[in-house]
Amino acid sequence: MKSVLSSSVGPRASVILLLQALRRHMHTQTPPPDLYAANHLINMHAKRGHLQLAHHLFVQMPHKNVVSWTLLISGYAQHGKLDQSFRLFTRMLTHCRPNDFAYASLLSVCDYRCGMQVHGLALRTGFDAWIYVANALIAMYWKNSPNHGVEASRVFDAMESCNVVTYNSMITGLGVHGQGDKAVLLFVRMCRDGIELDRTTLLSLVSSLCGLNGCSDRISELICCTQLHSFGIKTGLTLDIGVATALIKSYSILGGEISICHKLFLETSCGSRDVILWTGIMTAFAERDPQQALLLFNQMRGENLCPDCYVFSILLKACANMVTERNASAVHSQVIIAGFVNVLELDNALIHAYARCGSIDKAGRVFYEMPVRDIVSWNSILKAYSVHGKAEAVLNLFEQMDMEPDETTFVALLSSCSHAGMVKEGTMIFDQMHEKYGIVPQLDHYACMVDIFGRAGHLSEAAKIIRTMPMEPDYVIWSALLGACRKHGETKLANLASSKLKKLDPENSLGYVLISNIYCSANSFDEGGSIRKKMSRVGIRKDPGLSWTEVGHKVHEFASGGQRHPQLETIRTNLEDLLRELKKMGYVPETSSVLYDVEEEHKEEQLYHHSEKLALVFSLMNAGNSDVIKIMKNIRICSDCHNFMSLASKLVEKVIIVRDANRFHHFKDGVCSCNDYW
Repeated sequence: MKSVLSSSVGPRASVILLLQALRRHMHTQTPPPDLYAANHLINMHAKRGHLQLAHHLFVQMPHKNVVSWTLLISGYAQHGKLDQSFRLFTRMLTHCRPNDFAYASLLSVCDYRCGMQVHGLALRTGFDAWIYVANALIAMYWKNSPNHGVEASRVFDAMESCNVVTYNSMITGLGVHGQGDKAVLLFVRMCRDGIELDRTTLLSLVSSLCGLNGCSDRISELICCTQLHSFGIKTGLTLDIGVATALIKSYSILGGEISICHKLFLETSCGSRDVILWTGIMTAFAERDPQQALLLFNQMRGENLCPDCYVFSILLKACANMVTERNASAVHSQVIIAGFVNVLELDNALIHAYARCGSIDKAGRVFYEMPVRDIVSWNSILKAYSVHGKAEAVLNLFEQMDMEPDETTFVALLSSCSHAGMVKEGTMIFDQMHEKYGIVPQLDHYACMVDIFGRAGHLSEAAKIIRTMPMEPDYVIWSALLGACRKHGETKLANLASSKLKKLDPENSLGYVLISNIYCSANSFDEGGSIRKKMSRVGIRKDPGLSWTEVGHKVHEFASGGQRHPQLETIRTNLEDLLRELKKMGYVPETSSVLYDVEEEHKEEQLYHHSEKLALVFSLMNAGNSDVIKIMKNIRICSDCHNFMSLASKLVEKVIIVRDANRFHHFKDGVCSCNDYW
């Protein structure tokens, strides 16, 4: 044997010669030339996946030791072969006593039933006290236990000493099962025990942050994320691509500063960035700065990385927050070039993106050209038609559905009825949910019903739904009621809804602003002003009204008053010209929309400088031959601006599409798609 190993042939030939020599000795039933060499061969073949060959060699060995058995058990376990591992381990018990590695190897592939049996044997033989076996038991129970890790916790509590693997298994298990708060507390204990965290610890903790079920808000979660970020900086682990990706994802989900995400990304090495990291940073920017997400995509392509299906879905999510469909169309082209045609998830994302950008026709075209549709496809197109005010189309499409509707389907149906004032139809659909389809109404469905009745002026019915619903009303439901009270000037119910909103979300301005507006609309300016002062006293600020429009492939932002725009004087001059023409057509400023006790001419001045009016004038100044003007607004459009847009669409002979916080308004020839019901 020594001469074989020391020959001048290459390593592959040496292995073949060694195998041949071993087989000759086994065939003659003489003692193996070297038990170590035989075990080495079994290990080599097992790791390469040649399990039949490894098992054949094992069977032919006249002398085996615990290592021989363990290597083959481990080989089967590493390739997910539970039955073979379990049978071999059972046979091993009649020949020799398993070691801790044999127990751990088998446990790594065990299901719950087999794992319980192995655990029982470990208890009888005392191996449950071995840290390697205990760690394997913890991992097995977290992977298979139906009791959310109860058994894993029992094993952990019984351990006399733990290492970093022990804590990592527990922290990972708690995080995966939505017990992030317990994972953080266990990490504190780990630090007190003097055990330093490693990459796995940090990854598991950061990933578990969004599962902190003990927090009423996300402030504590953000604090934890910042502290873990600090640990990562001290240990240098933030330079690891996986850790950086996890931190970016957590900051993004928890509403952390986008600049922190970008800084983390920039600190990673260009050569080591993978598609997952790029996807994470694009996801962080998709909603808050969609233009930056598209720029990042171009940078990723510059590093010769090929986008996958998920990258394109994130890009389309970013495009859904754009003013026009130009970027969505560009990404759509990239999807086709990359070969992702008729990919269900991307087609669904395209429907959403086109609809959100105001191009409902393109959204419908994608839907009707899909060879295969799922429930998401149907729900996406129903929701798209709903926010664009096409209630009849929504109900007709629902009749054509070739699959069972789900909870989201009925939210889209009820929302469409709400936008169109279809009280009777909405009530019938709500009743059918449970009676015909067996779907129990949830908070979103009750919120839709409150909105349906509230918008139509049936405030007593809306209040009755809130009183009789089987769960506590949430922020959305009280907001719907308060909005209805604002529309119909109902003060008593408004006070109730406002107080509920303040309790549910004390830092949100909506509960203060709407009730103040209700008083001001009723000329009770003292009460309205008092509420505004209280709001200011407790440090709550109203979100400013902003509008955006795209001109020359650049998005322009306008605030009420127009102070932010460099061409303000030119815009105001053009606005005055437009106002003169509109007044000839019958436009009368609706000064009741100004919620301050000021002189009438000042009210008109304030109305003229609402952000969407400025955005429209600027677009007209630069529209050229374009037949469509699109404006995006962050809050609900007021009635005066609505009348202004209607008349302007007739005067300039263009389609004006305004997306406000609730829905789309398509103004054409002096008429809006909402039929003045919004």
